[in-house]
Amino acid sequence: MSRTFAYCRVSSSDQTTESQLDEISRKGFTIEQPRIVSENISGKVPAAQRPGFQKLLDRMEHGDRLVVTKLDRLGRNAIDIETTVRVLRENGIEVHCIALEGFELTSAIGDLVFRMLTAFAQFERDLISERTHAGLSAAKAKGKVFGRPKSLTAEQVAVIKREIGSGATISAMAKRLDVSRATVMRALN
Repeated sequence: MSRTFAYCRVSSSDQTTESQLDEISRKGFTIEQPRIVSENISGKVPAAQRPGFQKLLDRMEHGDRLVVTKLDRLGRNAIDIETTVRVLRENGIEVHCIALEGFELTSAIGDLVFRMLTAFAQFERDLISERTHAGLSAAKAKGKVFGRPKSLTAEQVAVIKREIGSGATISAMAKRLDVSRATVMRALN
């Protein structure tokens, strides 16, 4: 008899998987609590390296079903998602995606739709990346400085070098300039 599992994932600690579980329930899937795996981990981490997903794979058997709300719960990019779905398919596990109106991704038509959607999603991510890089390059060309502001001015660095050369301690200089000892030590290098 096949069993149904749910995989829910959020990326940050201020998020919960409750909305994903509610969505799965509203679509008619009844899943027992021990078969729900919720994980708080970035989508950048491939599914194969996520502890919760590994636990899920260990528990699932041929003929079982995995339900996710969206494809991006399985991975960040098309290659990761495709690899994950292929591993599930090879293990005889059906994959249902609520956002795809419950398409069973391991069927022939589901696989076709899945490949088209992941290709378009990857294309969109690539376009976003290109626009971001173009915007950063344009800002740099206009003189925009990125990153954290310097803790010390050039004058303060000169004072540190002069005072340390005259026998002042690193701790005294840090206290005098209201910075950490590490900042003073970096200024010396």
